[in-house]
Amino acid sequence: MRRTTTTAAPTTAERVRSACAHATQATLALPGTDPVGTALHHLRPCGDAVIAVPMDSPALAVGPAGSPAVLELTDLAPLPLREPVRTLVWLRGKVRAVPDYAQRALTTEVAAEHPHPALLDVGHSTVLLRLVLDSAVVADATGAAAACLDQLRAARPDPFWELESAWLQHMSADHADVVDQLARHLPVRLRGGRVHPLAIDRYGVTLRVEGPDGDHDVRLPFDAPVDDVQSLSRAVRILAGCPFLHGMRRG
Repeated sequence: MRRTTTTAAPTTAERVRSACAHATQATLALPGTDPVGTALHHLRPCGDAVIAVPMDSPALAVGPAGSPAVLELTDLAPLPLREPVRTLVWLRGKVRAVPDYAQRALTTEVAAEHPHPALLDVGHSTVLLRLVLDSAVVADATGAAAACLDQLRAARPDPFWELESAWLQHMSADHADVVDQLARHLPVRLRGGRVHPLAIDRYGVTLRVEGPDGDHDVRLPFDAPVDDVQSLSRAVRILAGCPFLHGMRRG
């Protein structure tokens, strides 16, 4: 029987935050130069982005006055899908140099929020830049949407984003029965395709259906948003119609 209950979904600002946290690829585009790959990207609570670029990058020529720029971030699925891209984000604004005397302080600040190993290279092989945002757009299978910058500053990534990849891999490898149960909620026309767990967050589960007519992403909402691992595990079991199955944790 198809679920008819609808619940809240992530806001556009939350989608941007989560996609930025998940993104494993980021490219900075500046006028008159080739795109520059970044070693690190971090969308700060204040709403601007910090990026690390190689010391020989043409992006360092922006100077303190800054230059218009676009940072494109790519969120890839943690499973081997025929189309691995889940979400794209474009952060548009002005990229500005960070003075040498402020590099260490900004590195420490970012490390407190996002302890990425690439921060160890700052000052040795990479340099930090700031991107002051004018706009943020997120796009996935449902379409593209722009986030309000005030809402983006107030939003945070999904509380489960750091665990999501491991959960999806575990579900795909060890709980095909759960995936099959979740697939019962798919529209009839999609049930003949190959089904993969694509995403999970506090609001629901998204399935990717690889069919002969292309790929389709279908979101299955929980009855209510969840805030901890136990509630998330229970919500998935209820959605699958298997309240006594083991939870999301490994082991």
